[in-house]
This record gives sequence, structure tokens and C-alpha cells, in this order.
Amino acid sequence: MESIAVLYGMEQSFPPALVEAINRREENVRAELLQTGGIVLDNPAPYTVIVDRISQDISFYRAMLKHAALNGTRVINNPFWWSADDKFFNYTLAQKLGVAVPKTVLLPTKEHPPNTTSQSMRNLIYPLNWEELLEYVGFPGWLKPFDGGGWKNVYRIDNEEDFFKAYDESEDICMTYQENIDFEEYYRCYVIGRKHVHVMPYRPRNPHHLRYAADFSPSPAMLERIKNDCITICEALSYDMNTVEFAIRDGIPYAIDFMNPAPDAELSSVGEENFEWVVETLTTFTIEEAKKGLRQPSEYRWSAMLSGSVVEEG
Repeated sequence: MESIAVLYGMEQSFPPALVEAINRREENVRAELLQTGGIVLDNPAPYTVIVDRISQDISFYRAMLKHAALNGTRVINNPFWWSADDKFFNYTLAQKLGVAVPKTVLLPTKEHPPNTTSQSMRNLIYPLNWEELLEYVGFPGWLKPFDGGGWKNVYRIDNEEDFFKAYDESEDICMTYQENIDFEEYYRCYVIGRKHVHVMPYRPRNPHHLRYAADFSPSPAMLERIKNDCITICEALSYDMNTVEFAIRDGIPYAIDFMNPAPDAELSSVGEENFEWVVETLTTFTIEEAKKGLRQPSEYRWSAMLSGSVVEEG
């Protein structure tokens, strides 16, 4: 019998709901909440599929998932790719793929990273070309970590004084400064399996529990473009579970945030309709993946592991 496990942290509703839905739906696939101790090099993980909801915060889990993937377990999302990803790369990639993104600049850290000195930064010009960078993005804008999430260390910037105050507070975090999109509408989209897209009207300025209480919806043409952009982005990034956020300005959907491979799926946050969609759709996808059995990387090179290229074992 094939098996699916859910690796999770502080979530309350989503992991057990996913396990219950899988076990209700399919007799030949069992699901459970993952339990583990120390990882023995010679022992493969006892699961066909693992749904990862927490390894971005816990390095032990990330290493465990890479070990599992090397031994044929299908990990959602690919732990090799997620380890290599960052938001500035994502914006660059999306732009290359023809997806609209805000003007963005990558900034060196305000303070030297640990165990470095000014000599370590000798390739960096000083003073930095601040005038050019700030003119390119303009005001207002957003200063935020280049690989962060959960709205941690995010600052709205209205002028130079705001910018340098926030930049000083960023310490040794690598930041981006990004154009503010003064949007008419905003959408947050679940994307499962790089093919199933659920577009949710969203109000990011509302209190957290009211953000999905929106009274607008996309036109058919906008809906099609958003869905196509979602699939384009997630196909390129090899994410099988993600959320992609779009701010609509002058009829153009700007992809704002799309490095969310463990996106919020709590019932109290997303609401019953969205919760049911993500539980049932991920249930379908994980069962499909489990039925393929264990699958080893096609070759033991980073290129194969990053792309998820596999050979099926049965």
C-alpha cells in the first residue's frame, strides 16, 4: 500500500483535514501525520509522498526531506529547488517569461553578514548608487527581504527618510526595494500540480481574517490571463503547491508574490469555500502521485534533483 505523510508545524485545521480526505477517498493509499526521530543514512523514509508545510523554518526537516527524495519519496514541494529559490530570482524569471512584475532592485545588506568585514565587501561600490536605485523604483515602494515570507521585516516606504530608516533596521538581511502597485483589484491564487488554479479575490489591506471577504471578481479575459500566468510561473519554478498574488493596475495583472510553497490554508484564515477547494484538490493530486510509487532521481546531479527528473520504480 502506498503512503502519504503530512509534515507540518503550528497549523491546526489543514493537515488533519488533508489526511482525513485522503483516507476517505482512497482505500489503497493511506495517509498520516508524519512522525520522525533522528534520520539514519541507510534507512529510506517509509512514505511514497510527503507534503511539506514547515521545512522552510526548520533545517533538520529540510535535510530529512532531501534524504527522502534521494530514496524515491515524492516530496511536495521539491526540497532541492526550494532550498535554491529566492524572490529576486523569481521576479527576474517571471519577467523573462513575459509575466508583468513591479520594478524591483536588490540591495546589499546594511550590516556585514556574520564573519565578514569591509574587506569581504571590496567589490561593492561606496557610496552606493542610491539616487539611481531610488529613482528607478520611485515612491511609494516596499522594502522587504529577498527570500522572506509571512510579512516579516516588510516596510512601506513613502520617501527617502522612510527608506533609510527601514534600511538601517534591516541589519544583515538582504533586502529588495520594490515599486508599489496602486491596484484596483487584488487576487490570491492557489495553484496545485501546476495545472489546477483557484483564483480568490483578496484584500491585503484588511485584517487577516477579513482578507478573503472581497466584493469583486475578474472578467473572463482577466481570469484566463491570471490562470495562464499562474501555470507559467509554477511550471518554471517546479512548484506543485503555491500561491501566486496579483495586483491589477490599469488592466494589467502584476505578479507580486509567488514564492509561497507552504501557503496559508487554515480554515479560520481562508474561509470554508477556499479551504474545501485546496483540501480536495491537493487530495486528488497527492493520491495521483502516490499511485506512481517510489521514483528515484533520474541521475544524481543537481540539475536532475532541481528539476525533479525521476525514473519510476513501480
